[in-house]
Amino acid sequence: MASKDQRPSQRLGKSNPRRVKIITWALGLALCGGGVVAAYKYTGTTEVEVAVARVRRGDFIISVRTRGDIKSARSLVLKAPQVPGLRIVKLAPAGRPVKKGEVVVEFDGSQQDQNIINRTNSVRAADGNIVQTKATQKIDNEADSMNKMSSEYDLERSKLDASKAEVLSAIEGEKNRIQVGVSEGSLQTVKASINAHQVGQNADLSRLNQAKDKAVRDLGTAQGYLGMMQLRAPIDGVVNLLPNFRSQGSFGQSTPPFKEGDNAWTGAEIAEIPDLSEMYVDLKLEEVDRGKLKLGQDVRIRVDAIPDKEFTATLDWISPIAALVFRGGSTAEKSFPARATISHLDPRLRPGMSASTEVIIERQPDALLIPARASFSKGGKPAVYQQVGKAFVTRAIEVGRQNDDDVIVTGGLKEGDVVTLESPAEAAKRAKKKL
Repeated sequence: MASKDQRPSQRLGKSNPRRVKIITWALGLALCGGGVVAAYKYTGTTEVEVAVARVRRGDFIISVRTRGDIKSARSLVLKAPQVPGLRIVKLAPAGRPVKKGEVVVEFDGSQQDQNIINRTNSVRAADGNIVQTKATQKIDNEADSMNKMSSEYDLERSKLDASKAEVLSAIEGEKNRIQVGVSEGSLQTVKASINAHQVGQNADLSRLNQAKDKAVRDLGTAQGYLGMMQLRAPIDGVVNLLPNFRSQGSFGQSTPPFKEGDNAWTGAEIAEIPDLSEMYVDLKLEEVDRGKLKLGQDVRIRVDAIPDKEFTATLDWISPIAALVFRGGSTAEKSFPARATISHLDPRLRPGMSASTEVIIERQPDALLIPARASFSKGGKPAVYQQVGKAFVTRAIEVGRQNDDDVIVTGGLKEGDVVTLESPAEAAKRAKKKL
């Protein structure tokens, strides 16, 4: 049973003062932190980065821009010779510089070596047949000579016997005269046989000589083929391997170039040696730009593979006829091929490189220029945002001609002034959206 002097430590229906104090302080701190964040977000200042550029003096240029490819003004193609069974066993790497006379392509010459051996044996065999035939004919000719001498002796003896007819009986004299006729016939037979033998011998020698001539020609052809097993560079230049249109490439990919081990056919274009001493850029001009251009205009060139250097060229040819390009639509696109010869070459320049070109139509030197992005319209008049310290001031300007990149300033700015390339207000809005 509880004593009357003892009281409960907490009254029913009342909160704990310590807990209330903790909750009150927590709420207070949360409200203060939110206020600080809100104050910073909505009343604080934020530095905004704005792209700027300086007003400069330079050449104002009106130009026509297009893309092009670098090409050599003179290029020689190495073609496979008129030799059967060609197989490439050695091929200079693409892009390798070569000197005049260096071997670029070499074919397998083992078959031609074997052909030379066979043709040489054929020539020797033909010579042997001729010698043997002449020896046989010499023996036959000596036999014919003996037969002829015997026939002539018989004829002379018969004539001598016939001359004794006056002292012999009539019968014997007649027999001797008949024998003279027989001897004369035998001699004529022997002479005809000798003539036939001569004709046959001449025919045999002619046939053998023709066979030898053919063997000699075949040997010369085989030796000539062996001399064609190497293709040498006709000029100094760089090796450019050409596509092998008979190779089995992957579907959807470009035709691969020739490589070692490939078979070549007569007249196949295997490699190209461009002359690097004179090069030009091949252009394709739009129809709307064709009328703006004329021969002799300067061209500025930026080669994709050589970004640290700008090349100059002279426009020296424009096609009078448009080239039609079909890109899958029903109407063909028109372009005018043109060419500009590069003035000062670079050792790194190679045919086939892509380039951005700018044909200069008009040039105004020493003009006060600002980027085209720095010009804005305020109240229908041109203006800029000029940076003054850390602030930006709207300033009206007077402008002249304009191209894709620059605007000529004729009043309101001076060289060295700093102007923005975008509206500072828009830049500030974009910066606040990121917070």
